[in-house]
Amino acid sequence: MAATKETYSEAMKRLEAIVSRIESNELDIDQLGSQLQEAQKLIKFCREKLYKADEEIKKMLEEGKTPEGK
Repeated sequence: MAATKETYSEAMKRLEAIVSRIESNELDIDQLGSQLQEAQKLIKFCREKLYKADEEIKKMLEEGKTPEGK
């Protein structure tokens, strides 16, 4: 499960490790199910981090705009 204090980079590394294990057929069916659940949580965590960062950047860019001619 993705911890709330986990960074985006840490979550991506964990997700990449899961994908690697799946692609190399290292997991049995029981492990596959739990790893897919963890991957879903990590994807959601990363998506939320990206969305939040995108919104913050948009806000900063909007605040930095000045009316034309000034």
